[in-house]
Amino acid sequence: MRKIFGALGLIGAMLFSACGGNGKAAKNEGVERDSTFTNVKHPEWSRNAVIYEVNLRQYSDSGNVTSFARDLPRLKELGVDILWMMPIHPISKKDRKGTLGSYYAVADYKAFNPEFGTIDQFKDMVKKAHDNGMKVILDWVPNHSGRDNVWVEQHPDWYEKDSLGNMVGVYDWTDVYCFDYNNPEMRKGMIDALKFWLTEVDVDGFRCDVAGEVPTDFWDEARPQLEEAKADVFMLAEASQPDLHKNGFDMGYNWPMKDLFSEIAATSGQYTFKGEDGKVREFPEKHAADIKGLLDQQAVDYPKDTYLMNMVTNHDLNSWEGTEFDRLGNLTGAFAVLSYTLPGMPLIYTGQETGMNRAFAFFEKDKAPTWEPKNEYFTFYQRLNGLKHSQQALAAGLEGGEMVYYPAESNDVLAFSREKGDSKVVVLTNLGKEAQKVTFKSDAPKVDGMVDFFAASDAALPAELQPGEYVVFVNK
Repeated sequence: MRKIFGALGLIGAMLFSACGGNGKAAKNEGVERDSTFTNVKHPEWSRNAVIYEVNLRQYSDSGNVTSFARDLPRLKELGVDILWMMPIHPISKKDRKGTLGSYYAVADYKAFNPEFGTIDQFKDMVKKAHDNGMKVILDWVPNHSGRDNVWVEQHPDWYEKDSLGNMVGVYDWTDVYCFDYNNPEMRKGMIDALKFWLTEVDVDGFRCDVAGEVPTDFWDEARPQLEEAKADVFMLAEASQPDLHKNGFDMGYNWPMKDLFSEIAATSGQYTFKGEDGKVREFPEKHAADIKGLLDQQAVDYPKDTYLMNMVTNHDLNSWEGTEFDRLGNLTGAFAVLSYTLPGMPLIYTGQETGMNRAFAFFEKDKAPTWEPKNEYFTFYQRLNGLKHSQQALAAGLEGGEMVYYPAESNDVLAFSREKGDSKVVVLTNLGKEAQKVTFKSDAPKVDGMVDFFAASDAALPAELQPGEYVVFVNK
């Protein structure tokens, strides 16, 4: 049975800018690493992992860490491996935005936000996550701090200044001041604060906000010191910048793929989100076939064995660019499947697993939909998580299978396979606005002896795919 996952459900089943500015070795036996490879040694637990972004403020009625900890068994049931905690530091009060302020205006890098509980309660949550087989990474804000951060008084020389000697922010970020990375003492202070959470709280790494606006050589300097503090550190950059992955980061944002998803959806008439001007954005015409070109270019641009994070939503997209349903419409499910089966690691954002179809308030208290009763969205993402975990072909980096494309007669149909050892995955989907015959310009994918992953029946290539329809085949 084929599935179509649209804006109304399953059928059949910050904008960002910025201020200026030893884990386990990967396996890859027999692969000779040279200067074209990343020097980062990814933790092996990251290869087939799924990352979940926790909006702690909005996760529950209380919005505290103790309440969140009680949900860890459900996140384990969902199939989550890495918990990315949005910033858990105290929030600056000076010039804060809204009632509660932005997570990204940090008041103290070595403290825990009392609105969320105590640092001891957070340590207990981290231990429980580890006991449930999950890792925890912190959202870290290295480019700027809140305007009443303790360092503003203690170390004013750590901040950028204008010609009059005043600390500076950027654009409409009127609640922050930017750091001066030309100051070596400032760098030492930032690394010391990062190490605190590794050694004192036992977190497993960091998602680094606007990482590309911090000098790349800072990350090159920081990573070895973080690995000395704790082995198997995992680093995620909020950036799509290849040089960050040579020495500093395991994974970056696949913003270009996110943009391409939106462009394809707009071409198919599915993009409906309106900006502040009340208008829907204009996009260049793009089709499913363009995904191959982007992946081919990324394979050239990035060091080999780099990870990129695929997504249909996250906190910035949800709050500022529209929900996945606003942007992707009846292609949402197909793009979710691609976020799991294309090279990289898939992201789930708070509320995505319930089918939440609204934007979270960013500076005020809000509440994610309840998990109970678990609906078709939970089942959908649980199944995709199981697919990611069970198929070596879908591992991130060089541990996964190479992409083999099967050019279709229609440029709205994407068909590819990935194979590694005994693991093989074949994916076909129609990302267009009309039904498409499934015919190929040359060879068709071979699916003999495989099964339809969602239907649990023998695999057979479809003769036709409806808009947003997809099939996934795996070896028996």
